[in-house]
Amino acid sequence: MFGPDITFLGVPRCDLSDPASFAGAGAVIIGAPFDGGTSHRPGTRFGPQAIRSTDYLGHDGSRPSLALRVDGLRDLGVVDAGDVEMPPGHIERSLEALTEAVALVSTSGAIPVVLGGDHSITLADVTGVSRHHGAGRVSVVHFDAHADTGDIEFGSLYGHGQPMRRLIESGAARGDRFLQIGLRGYWPGPETLDWMAAQRMRSYEMTEIGARGLTRCLDEAFAIAIDDCDGVFLSVDIDVADPSHAPGTGTPEPGGLSARELLDAVRRVCLELPVVGLDVVEVSPPYDHADITAALANRVVLEALSGIARRRTGDVPDAERPLLDR
Repeated sequence: MFGPDITFLGVPRCDLSDPASFAGAGAVIIGAPFDGGTSHRPGTRFGPQAIRSTDYLGHDGSRPSLALRVDGLRDLGVVDAGDVEMPPGHIERSLEALTEAVALVSTSGAIPVVLGGDHSITLADVTGVSRHHGAGRVSVVHFDAHADTGDIEFGSLYGHGQPMRRLIESGAARGDRFLQIGLRGYWPGPETLDWMAAQRMRSYEMTEIGARGLTRCLDEAFAIAIDDCDGVFLSVDIDVADPSHAPGTGTPEPGGLSARELLDAVRRVCLELPVVGLDVVEVSPPYDHADITAALANRVVLEALSGIARRRTGDVPDAERPLLDR
């Protein structure tokens, strides 16, 4: 919708109105250029364009992973459906259009990979996936500085601080299979935290990650995520990273994960868990510096796709093995 009509790093195009164009694809890129749910700094409508294009290598539809020895784009057969039309000022209409697109891709057997956009789009993304896999059958692993479990904000049920509550209330996702990683700062307040506890959500705040270590927290979260669920949806809000690593976002919160920690964590999720959908959200290019936020988001997508591709080989590498032995 905004800027040049390009695909993610040059992968082939597809058309959601023509199922034959993505038949057999392992993953379909979907742009969600919407920032109508933003509460502070806007600009995430330009996120999909930035995530697609920010890379110093040729946009040839190929990215062999040094760490995993797969080409996530070619081995999975990744195609790009372009942007869903999400008109500014029409949040419910926009979210419904995105839900339909995600559901269509999921039903085809491909993994929807959604480029946001603000975090309100995750309501559509998980709902769309759940239409295929079944309500409550997909757990959510959610990287974020914020819980996004608010109720009514600015007189609306919909916004980027509320999608996780709406998902649980609707039954699309289960509270006791909702894992949040990286929370910190000064929101939400006690009433919302009480609601989260009543839903049996599990939140790994940065204080706990610092005390126990990210590896131990992920180990525990993974065990919960695959218990009595058929798949996992991965949602990455780029503000889970410290603002020094990702300044281009709407609500930066100091004290987050490093870029390296985030990429390693995403790789683990996609190597070890049955990921059936993912989104990367809250990249706001107007607030970025030297494209470092867009570059991190681009690599989050690539780490996810590479992890999924390697998992499908049936040979998940041991992190302790030397690279050349993998």
